[in-house]
Amino acid sequence: RAQLMESGGGSVQPGGSLTLSCLVSDLTYSEYHMGWFRQAPGKEREGVAAINGGGTSTYYADSVKGRFTVSRDNARNTLYLQMNDLKPEDTAVYSCAANGPKWDTTPTMTFTSLSAAKYDYWGQGTQVTVSS
Repeated sequence: RAQLMESGGGSVQPGGSLTLSCLVSDLTYSEYHMGWFRQAPGKEREGVAAINGGGTSTYYADSVKGRFTVSRDNARNTLYLQMNDLKPEDTAVYSCAANGPKWDTTPTMTFTSLSAAKYDYWGQGTQVTVSS
């Protein structure tokens, strides 16, 4: 069974930055589209960013566009989320997820890429807290 393990969470002041990582094992990583999701207490899970298997297309939620960058290193089976200009409303548990395997690894990602229902494997999550 696939294993996804997030790291890099922590506490940061507003305006600060964090980079999350997600190490994936026991699947052919490049054949999977990947996504980052977050869930704050009392709120529904929200899709934040997605990237196709080839790393050629990304999609972001409006709430993070221009501040967050998703990337992947297929040689290292690792997914990243660079988060800049963090705000208190970014406080949540962040999870990575894998969708696949896919025959087409380079489609254009769209808003449907942020639907949790599309994803097959999930990590446990890492806490990000933004406060002064």
